[in-house]
Amino acid sequence: METVQIFDTTLRDGEQSPGCSMNGREKLLFARQLEQLGVDVIEAGFPIASPGDREAVRTVAAEILGCRVAALARARQEDVNAALRALEPAAKPRLHIFLATSDLHLEHKLRITRQHALEQVGEIVLYGRMRCEEVEFSAEDASRSDLEYLLEVIEAAASAGATIINLPDTVGYSTPEEYGAMFQAARKRLAAYPRLIFSAHCHNDLGLAVANSLAAIAAGARQVECTINGIGERAGNASLEEIAVALHVRQGRYGARTNIALEKIYSTSRLLTSITGVSVPPNKAVVGANAFAHEAGIHQDGMLKNPMTYEIILPEKVGVPTRKLVLGKHSGRNALRARLLELGYQTTDTELAECYKQAIALADSAKQVTDRDLLSIIHKVRRSREITAVSVNTSIAAAH
Repeated sequence: METVQIFDTTLRDGEQSPGCSMNGREKLLFARQLEQLGVDVIEAGFPIASPGDREAVRTVAAEILGCRVAALARARQEDVNAALRALEPAAKPRLHIFLATSDLHLEHKLRITRQHALEQVGEIVLYGRMRCEEVEFSAEDASRSDLEYLLEVIEAAASAGATIINLPDTVGYSTPEEYGAMFQAARKRLAAYPRLIFSAHCHNDLGLAVANSLAAIAAGARQVECTINGIGERAGNASLEEIAVALHVRQGRYGARTNIALEKIYSTSRLLTSITGVSVPPNKAVVGANAFAHEAGIHQDGMLKNPMTYEIILPEKVGVPTRKLVLGKHSGRNALRARLLELGYQTTDTELAECYKQAIALADSAKQVTDRDLLSIIHKVRRSREITAVSVNTSIAAAH
């Protein structure tokens, strides 16, 4: 079973998501949580971007000892120097250098030639490698780059001393088949560097970030770059929790595992929500409010008999306090009976039938039936039966 390193970029790429910026204190608080979660690398920020970001990276680098701390730099000496200064206190520093390789970026954004970019990569990676033991090179917009040119660039980076090669799907353009094929070609081209680690970094513009990351793993990538709750530029990044759980559930398919402490996933997600104020959509995989909620009667019946009928991982495995059998208009009698029993009420078939009738009527208008609603219904049903019983007994007595 091989290990896939988890490179968490919540504090850098994730923070670039609108509304998700963090101050230095919040970054440190979250970095400590990521360390407990078991990530292998924390990308703490982009030091050249601002004095605040530079100081935040330095603070995280000084405090985090259990995993590597990375800082991002463009392929420029001033960026590299700023990143290295910020990483000075780090026990396990990583310098992360990037340069775009697609013709679109080279021509319209950077306004340099392919040859210029190729030379710049070799020069700056070598400059960084002479000053930092671990250097990652990212070919920005790799998935839209000419493949032969991309391979030439990453070969130059490896030759200059890069220890990790990252092939980002920067704008979420690729498909799993295309993305996996790119990694296969890169591994074949750089077979002379057996200790080189290949890394995936995927964005979610077409909703394929996790699928593309898994395709890269299947093709030999042994690092994935991702964020908690999938936050990030535009539609976000690949979601750490989805990748970690997918590799756990489908170990037989991928033959790989992570160092993530799955039981800390939910609390990490909630901490990020509390820091940023950005809530998780209810249908979000693994950590969404509905991820372990069941309303359909057929599903609820199956869940009561064996949770594995409709859940591929137990909620407590990822730190979710409990699953929910939601009582709504699609719910069945068995779920209602089970919830009433949890509330302390064992019902007869007659009582259950009346409670079910009233609960469904309420669900049609209120959409969901709460525990308070259920308590009101069961009390009303029992009072009605008691009144009926007294009335019948009174009538019988009067007749005699």
